[in-house]
Parts: sequence; C-alpha cells; structure tokens
Amino acid sequence: MRRLRTATPAAPGEAHGSSGTALADRVTGTGPLSAFARRVLAYIALTKPRVIELLLVATIPTMLLAHRGHVDIGLILATLFGGWMGAASANTLNCVADADIDKVMKRTSKRPLAREAVPTRNAFVFGLTLGIGSFAWLWWQANLLSGLLVVATILFYVFVYTLGLKRRTSQNVVWGGAAGCMPALVGWSAVTGTIGWPAIVLFLVIFFWTPPHTWALAMRYKEDYRAAGVPMLPVVATEKAVTRQIVIYTWLTVLATLALIPATGVIYAAVALVAGAWFLLMAHQLYSGVRRGESVKPLRLFLQSNNYLAVVFCGLAVDAVLGWHTVI
Repeated sequence: MRRLRTATPAAPGEAHGSSGTALADRVTGTGPLSAFARRVLAYIALTKPRVIELLLVATIPTMLLAHRGHVDIGLILATLFGGWMGAASANTLNCVADADIDKVMKRTSKRPLAREAVPTRNAFVFGLTLGIGSFAWLWWQANLLSGLLVVATILFYVFVYTLGLKRRTSQNVVWGGAAGCMPALVGWSAVTGTIGWPAIVLFLVIFFWTPPHTWALAMRYKEDYRAAGVPMLPVVATEKAVTRQIVIYTWLTVLATLALIPATGVIYAAVALVAGAWFLLMAHQLYSGVRRGESVKPLRLFLQSNNYLAVVFCGLAVDAVLGWHTVI
C-alpha cells in the first residue's frame, strides 16, 4: 500500500465518508477504560459504519427477490455479516490509502488516521484481516462465489478506484462506483449460487444512482476536493454541465428500476414509478435552478437520493416477501 497520496471522492455510499469519524470523541475521561473505549471506537470509525448502510439496503431485498416468497433469516444474517466484514475491510484500507488527503479536507479531517488516533500499520492489518475473514465466512456460510465476489469488491475499491481512478479522472465515481453495487451480486449469489439477470439490473440501479448522489455532495464541497487535488466533476466543470449529467444519470437510474418490473409484482412496480417520478423531479429542479442562475441547494438532492434508494429497495423487499404474481 505504497501510494498513500490518494484523495477520496465518495464512491457509492462514501459520500458519508466522514460518518463515524467523531465516534471516539464521544468518550470523555482520562482513565484506562476511557482510553480503551476511544481506541475501539476509532477502529469502528475506520470501517465507516454509516457507509455500510448501503450494504443493508441492497443485500436484503436482493436476497428476498432471489428467494421470492420465502425468507431464510439464517442465510440473510450470515450474508450480511460476511458482507459487513468485506465492506469494513474496503473502507478501512481506503482510509489507509487516503490518510494524507483526509487531513486536508474539512469533511474528512476527523477520520481516525487523519488525526492519528490509530497507527497506519495497525489499520492496514485490521483491514486485511477483515477482508480475509469476509471471504472465509461467506465461503463457509454461503458459497465460494459469494466469497470471491467480496474479494473482487475489496480489490476493485482499493486498487482500481482509490489508487487508480480517484485522482486521475472526473469520471472517478462513475466507474469506481461499481464497487458499491456489488452487494446486489453477493446477495443473489448467496441464495442461488449464480448471478441472474435481476441481480445485474439491481447492480445497474446502484451504478447509475451513484453519480447524481455523489456529484450533488461534491457540488457542496467542491472547494474541499479542489484543495485535496481530487478532480471531481464539480471541480472541473460548470454547475450547468454537472447538473445536466445529474439529470441524465437520474433518468438512467429510474429506467433501470423499471427494467426490474417483469421479475416483481404490482407493489414494486407502483413504488418504482412513484419514487422515480419524485427523484426525476428533484434532479430537474436542480438543473432548472442552475440554468436560471438561482442559488441552488445540491445537498438536498444528495440527502433525498438516499431516501429514494431506500424507498425503492424497501418496496422490492415487501413485494418479494409477499410473493404475489409477477407483472409479466
């Protein structure tokens, strides 16, 4: 892990990159127990707990769809635990690679390695151990394919996205965002041992959702990214160009959710249509505001994009559990 000089534009979910960074600050006092608690919380913060929410949002509904009409709680919990270890590994190794620029960006300046709450070597070993553990656990509890997919996710996120794309192209989160889409494939493979077309569609839903979600945040913090030398799209392009791209990717996201309708029932279809119209309205409002030269609030789209994804996947989960007749 030699290239420690790597800035971090958020990959899927990484937009919450500063989440959990102040965990250790919540423990006060100077005694041994307090020091131990702060150290434990610092290691937890390395995993970016709130980022892992995307894992839950994507994995559970995908598994329920793969086993439509049935719920295997044991397998779901086992897969979530293995997936959590894999995501925690990737996030921790990302913190190791980005420690230098995390000190520069206000949004990430309280991450454990940025404030030297954890030795870099210890963080690296911690991340590596979590990665090995996730592979072994999923191979044991689910199947080999699930374990290999988690390993591929970690390697892609660390080497392709963090060390490869992040500081080299404004399209970093477009291609690097593929790492955040993998829970859909892992969840499906854990149930079926294969990768079916619905899993690929769900992969694409998150893949297309990531750019508008992340660029909306980057518009708010573009000076942070500029100071860190990260060529996020809002740093190198005009607001009009950025919001136009946000609209395009929002349309692609909604169309991808609609492509899943043949494998689902009327509940998911209704949720996807209504939520999609709402998401598109927000994206177009942001673009229209920029075109008119108004003062816009891109952070609103960022926050609401989380709600949009949660609503769509919750609708999918309910639809899958009920197991009613599919639309087609």
